Amino acid sequence: MKRLACMLALAGAFATVAPSTALAWGADGHRAVGAIAAKLLKGSVAERRIAALLLPGETLESVAVWADCVKGNWCGPQTPEMAAYVAANPKHSEYHYTDVPFQLGAYHDHAAGTFEDDIVQTLKSAILVLQGKDTPQTNPHRFTPRQALLVVAHLAGDIHQPLHVGAAFVGKDGRFVVPKTKAEIDELNIFDSRGGNNLQLDDAFITSIGNRAIPPGAPKEAPAGAMAGAPTGTPKTKPFHSYWDSTVVDYAFRRSGTRTPEQFAQYAIDRKPSVPVNTGDAATWPYQWANDSLAISKLAHMDVTLGAASTVKSKSSGESYKVWALVVPDDYPVPSSALARQQLVKGGYNLAALLKEIWPEA
Repeated sequence: MKRLACMLALAGAFATVAPSTALAWGADGHRAVGAIAAKLLKGSVAERRIAALLLPGETLESVAVWADCVKGNWCGPQTPEMAAYVAANPKHSEYHYTDVPFQLGAYHDHAAGTFEDDIVQTLKSAILVLQGKDTPQTNPHRFTPRQALLVVAHLAGDIHQPLHVGAAFVGKDGRFVVPKTKAEIDELNIFDSRGGNNLQLDDAFITSIGNRAIPPGAPKEAPAGAMAGAPTGTPKTKPFHSYWDSTVVDYAFRRSGTRTPEQFAQYAIDRKPSVPVNTGDAATWPYQWANDSLAISKLAHMDVTLGAASTVKSKSSGESYKVWALVVPDDYPVPSSALARQQLVKGGYNLAALLKEIWPEA
């Protein structure tokens, strides 16, 4: 109970409302961030500048998933624009995260778990492009203003997902450890859990405790353009990262009594949340967001315990790597969904604040 109270106090608990339906699409979290920002930007100079970079029919909500859509065919066939972006950015899948040990207090350039193309560095580059301050050195990806907007709209959501910043590393004794240098992460003495993807939850257990704490609503059909292609069978395990990418978003929507990202956005704004104000030049804001998310990642890992390790082989690459069973407390869906709600709201408000800072009122 002390752990639950701590997590809820730091997250800002919200009242449980009878759910109307369940959501289960990974894109919903990003669309919610985009929808919140779009509502907050109504009538602003930033809204007009954004519209000038978007194509007919596009909105900040709809393009918030673009940087994930380029990874495959989940959103439909790749467009020529997507293909060109992927060709020019062969490491684009690395732009979405950094791997700072979750026990640390801040993100630092070149520290263990960080890298040149991580989420903080990529966001900083894209912001400089939108500010018109980029140089060949600060824009190594050669983002155009439109690409920079699409990247910012997505990564502003990713950086508020705690496991996209705070990562778990495991020692050979099966305990969480803090590597001091990149060289220490050698997969012999210290293993990278790959952002929690190698930490495996028992899917039946997490579904059971989630439905007990947060009753599911009626299922809905996938909206047009939503990611598809997920396995139809129920997996025996769920990666901890996947739980934080999608399951807690589902829980947050259900507890808010909302069905769509737009409804969740309105729900959030109506409650006039208190969101910390960013300070300094906008290009430094990704550092502030990363540090905030790192603090939340500590709560995400609170009282979770590592179980037995096993070695698995990737079907695609043939690579062998370790995975660990992960056990969470019986009440975990409640505080984790509160944290998810808070982070989605922060993401939307921070994205709006950033775009207003880049394109201020005259």
